[in-house]
Amino acid sequence: MEARRDDFEIRAKKLNNMSDEELDKYFWDLTEKVVDPMIEMAKKNTSQSIERSVLLRMGFNSMQATSLVSKIFEKNLLSKGAGHIIWRIAKEKGIDVIKAGREMIDGKYWDDVDRIFKRGEN
Repeated sequence: MEARRDDFEIRAKKLNNMSDEELDKYFWDLTEKVVDPMIEMAKKNTSQSIERSVLLRMGFNSMQATSLVSKIFEKNLLSKGAGHIIWRIAKEKGIDVIKAGREMIDGKYWDDVDRIFKRGEN
């Protein structure tokens, strides 16, 4: 294995003449370059386990969360967010989210979910 070339002294030269304010700005610019792609990825990607976790925090039990996420996954709407879908139904029906979720488990409101989320609303 080839030894790592130590170029710290060369790379550090440009930092030596920076003020504290310039170093601070440079630090945050570099941080944004690292963090921005992760934020973008989080906006576009989710998983069944993440969505179950969201529903658990909303007050659903594990079996309810699993059932709801499975149905949302089957409808290819997981990217809309399970909690968001249930919240939208609850808001539209004028009921709380737990009642909306329970009724969705019983088969209600899925036509409404399709109407709202497959049409492009969200």
